[in-house]
Formats: sequence, C-alpha cells, structure tokens
Amino acid sequence: MKLVYTHENRFLVFNIQNIIESHRIDTFLKNEFIAGAAGDIAPHETWPELWVKNDNDYDRAMLLIKDTLEQKNDKTWLCRHCHETNNSSFDFCWNCQSEP
Repeated sequence: MKLVYTHENRFLVFNIQNIIESHRIDTFLKNEFIAGAAGDIAPHETWPELWVKNDNDYDRAMLLIKDTLEQKNDKTWLCRHCHETNNSSFDFCWNCQSEP
C-alpha cells in the first residue's frame, strides 16, 4: 500500500477517493475516525489518509489526483441585469444578486 493523498478536510479526501475508485483503483482510508484525538496528538496526524492498495496503481492514482487538483473552471458569465462580469463560482451576480 502507498499513501496518495491526505488533507485536513475529510470531504476533499473522500472526493479524491471517489474519483480514484471510479477508475477502478482500490483504495484504503486510514485515520477516518481519529479526529477526536486532536489535542492529544498533533493535529496533522489526525488527517484522513488515502492509500492505494496495489502499489502498481500508485502512478495512475497520483496522475488522477494531479489532474483533479489542477482543473480550473475559468468561465465567466455576464449578468443580464447590471452587465457585471462574474466568476464561474458565483451562482448569482455579486453586484446585483440576480441569477444568470
């Protein structure tokens, strides 16, 4: 087994796990339930860890993680009401709060 990803945000780790497993790579999650020990041990030691079970899948898993983390959705949209340019992450106009 090899460690491929760890992060303090367990939802990010679970998301990466889902992406890797959707490509038929078996994974194992460590520290899934250790968050309660924070304070008794160093906080970073309570982060969930995602491991691939088969060492031969390591490079492919790392490439999937890299591709996932580097994805950028740079599309912007123009508000129909105030004509303000909005980042794709906005569900409504930051200026006038109108929906796209």
